[in-house]
Amino acid sequence: MADRILTTHVGSLPRPEKLIAAAHQRTVEQSADETAFEKELKGAVADVVRRQKEAGIDLINDGELGHTMGWAYDYGSWWSYVVRRLAGVEVVEIGLWKKPLAPIKPLTPGAFELGSWPDRRDFNKFAEAYADPQSGCNVPEQFMTHYSPLVTGPIKYKGQRAIQRDIANLKAALAAAGIKDGWMNAVAPASCSRFASEYYKTEEELMYACADAMREEYKAIIDAGFTLQLDDPAIGESWDQSKKEPTVEGYRRYTKLCLDALNHAIKGLPSDKIRFHLCWGSWHGPHSTDIPMRHLVDLMLAVNADFYSFEAANVRHEHEWKVWKTVKLPAGKKILPGVVSHSTNLIEDPELVADRIIRFAEAVGRDNVIASTDCGLGGRVHPQIAWAKLKTLSQGAALASKQLWH
Repeated sequence: MADRILTTHVGSLPRPEKLIAAAHQRTVEQSADETAFEKELKGAVADVVRRQKEAGIDLINDGELGHTMGWAYDYGSWWSYVVRRLAGVEVVEIGLWKKPLAPIKPLTPGAFELGSWPDRRDFNKFAEAYADPQSGCNVPEQFMTHYSPLVTGPIKYKGQRAIQRDIANLKAALAAAGIKDGWMNAVAPASCSRFASEYYKTEEELMYACADAMREEYKAIIDAGFTLQLDDPAIGESWDQSKKEPTVEGYRRYTKLCLDALNHAIKGLPSDKIRFHLCWGSWHGPHSTDIPMRHLVDLMLAVNADFYSFEAANVRHEHEWKVWKTVKLPAGKKILPGVVSHSTNLIEDPELVADRIIRFAEAVGRDNVIASTDCGLGGRVHPQIAWAKLKTLSQGAALASKQLWH
């Protein structure tokens, strides 16, 4: 058992310029030399592991660098990487977020029906701010238009080579840095399956097809000796993605069905090697219509994982630490609250970070808290700021540890 607060983060970290350029050629221009890209990727993973160690991060990953990001600011690489790894999914011309989903029977008719980006209530409420490129909350155009996945046939996993490449890169980087253990991200079924579909007629069929396919990636990560983090922002952010606000009861029914598909995908896999990440989306906007954490926390804890990561540092959700004063954390489980945020360029003071950690430690026990970030930092803030935030995270954890153990 640790005698201090350990640190980690949510996954995505800044990519070096050469890797972004190689990825842009590979994904957008379709003209890259794959060997050259993979050489840049291997070196970048080694560097990002080394820099995490230097920043004082305890639980380290590959920065999600194998999840290709072709622009310096890109909110979607945590999800869009699966397009290359799933057979039956094609890229079409019209941007996903501007294109209504193809007709498909929803999981919970009349209770909640997922829309597209233009349906978001927060987006419509602050339409002028979102449309202004100088506002700070304008969504990058490439996120709105580039990836447009359409399911045209049965979904099967075809990313075996890519995941083994990512595993090998992380193993080599950890060994070079003298680090024993690591973890890797993969998208969860409900977040993975937000495709338009010409093949599957119901949302449930599509989601379970993604669950069965992605299980192969989940198992490969765990079989390699790493901890698996399942990224599932759809659990929180889908609440906002409908023109009419759903009932809490209806949305909870929908969310339970989504998490049932996730538990199906990880059935039989060891829960002590699984982290689950919940957030409300990483775009820089008002988030005025986010669903409160109190409506999701019990559903999150029903996921067969031992570690739960969630946003808790940004000003829309910081107050929700109070949920843990009444919610009982199951024995053997740990929480990974965000104590620095991706949503602001302000660098949190280490004392503030320590205060946030201590609140959670007093609510659930110091041994059950690992300090983390709200969401991925790569592609959301400038690299210089991202690395400074990780440093202040480790400094804040050290301050909190002095108060909690001494």
